[in-house]
Amino acid sequence: MASVLSYESLVHAVAGAVGSVTAMTVFFPLDTARLRLQVDEKRKSKTTHMVLLEIIKEEGLLAPYRGWFPVISSLCCSNFVYFYTFNSLKAIWVKGQHSTTGKDLVIGFIAGVVNVLLTTPLWVVNTRLKLQGAKFRNEDIVPTNYKSIVDAFHQIIRDEGILALWNGTFPSLLLVFNPAIQFMFYEGLKRQLLKKRMKLSSLDVFIIGAVAKAIATTVTYPMQTVQSILRFGRHRLNPENRTLGSLRNVLYLLHQRVRRFGIIGLYKGLEAKLLQTVLTAALMFLVYEKLTAATFTVMGLKSARKR
Repeated sequence: MASVLSYESLVHAVAGAVGSVTAMTVFFPLDTARLRLQVDEKRKSKTTHMVLLEIIKEEGLLAPYRGWFPVISSLCCSNFVYFYTFNSLKAIWVKGQHSTTGKDLVIGFIAGVVNVLLTTPLWVVNTRLKLQGAKFRNEDIVPTNYKSIVDAFHQIIRDEGILALWNGTFPSLLLVFNPAIQFMFYEGLKRQLLKKRMKLSSLDVFIIGAVAKAIATTVTYPMQTVQSILRFGRHRLNPENRTLGSLRNVLYLLHQRVRRFGIIGLYKGLEAKLLQTVLTAALMFLVYEKLTAATFTVMGLKSARKR
């Protein structure tokens, strides 16, 4: 219990949340382009910069930042939960010993499951708010009219039932392998570099963060596409089965995607996703490592003064 409620776990959680918010804010337009490519199947533009130019031309200069606040709020909560759980579990299991790749993967998976179950409603709401007012090419998409985050929660519960807030939970649970794989490679690469040098540079942290996220994103991207569609929940698809998080609907959406666009359809928007997530993860880990190190340094100085 002391490890779970430790000051160190809190520092890691806050640093992770601040790092993710900083990075996502910088690269937010790339995430907007990725989401449009995933959800709006009939959009002809295939590249990130063309989609962003279309959005700005049709919807205004600030349109790439539509939905910034709910996304940042969800991301902050999500990363706080993930980093807190990951570092608490690591403190309990490793107990001062050297960690291993296998342990990092298991801990990352468990932290991901906890994160998904607690924060999926926030991601469902922010996905819808981010796409509200967008000019879609797909006529099967039903528009929404939410006034705020609270109003979105209210309307979803009223019109679709409370379980709609957990739309996409099944693929999200499968996608916990994404941060688990990311952290496994990140921690593993970091350990390898620390064998050769006493301290990692900012560039080292940035590069290993980017490499770890690139691998995790490429492996899990098809399921991320399905997750986005289910979270949005405004497609007139498979009406006989309203359990949007079910395995049946996941397989249905994957099949439809492949049937319409071929295997490449499962990777539509990957360019934007890689640009956004790789750069975001690299910057997030950089801010996270620097902020954590600075906080522990200050804490150490304070402790020294007390002694």
